[in-house]
Amino acid sequence: MTEYNGLGEVSGKRVLVRSDLNVPLDGTTITDDGRIRASVPTIKALADAGARVVVVAHLGRPKGEPDPSYSLAPVAERLGDLLGAPVAFASDTVGASAKETVAALADGQVALLENVRFNTGETSKDDAARGAFADELASLADAFVSDGFGVVHRKQASVYDVAQRLPHAMGALVGAEIDVLRRLTVEPARPYVVVLGGSKVSDKLGVIDNLLGKADKLLIGGGMVFTFLKADGHEVGKSLLEEDQLDTVRSYQARAKEIGVEILLPTDIVVADSFGDEASARVVPATAIPADALGLDIGPDSGAAFAAALADARTVFWNGPMGVFEQPAFAEGTRAVAAALTEVDGLSVVGGGDSAAAVRTLGFDEAAFGHISTGGGASLEYLEGKELPGITVLEENR
Repeated sequence: MTEYNGLGEVSGKRVLVRSDLNVPLDGTTITDDGRIRASVPTIKALADAGARVVVVAHLGRPKGEPDPSYSLAPVAERLGDLLGAPVAFASDTVGASAKETVAALADGQVALLENVRFNTGETSKDDAARGAFADELASLADAFVSDGFGVVHRKQASVYDVAQRLPHAMGALVGAEIDVLRRLTVEPARPYVVVLGGSKVSDKLGVIDNLLGKADKLLIGGGMVFTFLKADGHEVGKSLLEEDQLDTVRSYQARAKEIGVEILLPTDIVVADSFGDEASARVVPATAIPADALGLDIGPDSGAAFAAALADARTVFWNGPMGVFEQPAFAEGTRAVAAALTEVDGLSVVGGGDSAAAVRTLGFDEAAFGHISTGGGASLEYLEGKELPGITVLEENR
């Protein structure tokens, strides 16, 4: 088999693959390689078909110029381990090293270019600047495969503009992500339960607005819950609060009541006097948070209630941890939700970002979930009903 997903014969061709390899690093040590592992199948399929695979990706948010702390060199090494073959690494993206590295590839070999965001053209808002950089990227390849789901909501050179310049195809990872998201938005199996956490209500406004008409229940945890509790007139102490979102939250609550969608809030909260590893945790009623306390997780009763609300669900989407899961004292709410998702008789989707990191950090078997997304922001924008430029460009330029 020397063809790939509508591109035709790829053997001997240089195929530029936009992957999402934006992994967390501690110095040069990768602390979670989930996104790299998720990128391997498409890269391997192309290499096995005889393509000369040129992978382009970003890491972090450098300021459009080289920054050693954001180098993809450790990722190249890990990618090679997972592929079982060395991955050539170019020390730039479109310069002399990239050109020499690509030119030296034999059929079936893989190269990774240095961080694409070391170049100002990648994220430029100016179409001409972005296009000029896309021209340089496109000159390195004969075809393009879009497989970085975590960036398809970005109108960036390596995501959007390159697809206008080369024969292109959707990678297996992006295809799988879109298929799952369609199942969440088009006639989902019911009951359909959405679990939202994370720090801010403002990050989830569009999702709440769009899913109020689709989901049967919304379970609210994480830092965003304190804005909901405050909207109901309760003291939230020193907990994270978005005062400017109180009226919006009240409008959502009124709308949910009107259309029969249940919004379930925690009944107890794990609080501490301060944030840190030495914090002394205690459980208080959600309606009686002390004025000097900081809420850092949902409590055990809430964890049990959320698990019960998920027990009969046939479709679940979860985005955002229930608390500061990185610290054991504030991880149990997130653990309770994750464990409940593994028991869902239907489709359970972990919506990327911190939720995916939590699943791995807390030691869950990833195979126990229906789908773990590699792109939290892209998932949320899709569920908001927004257009994803990196998907639209593939569909419009066939």
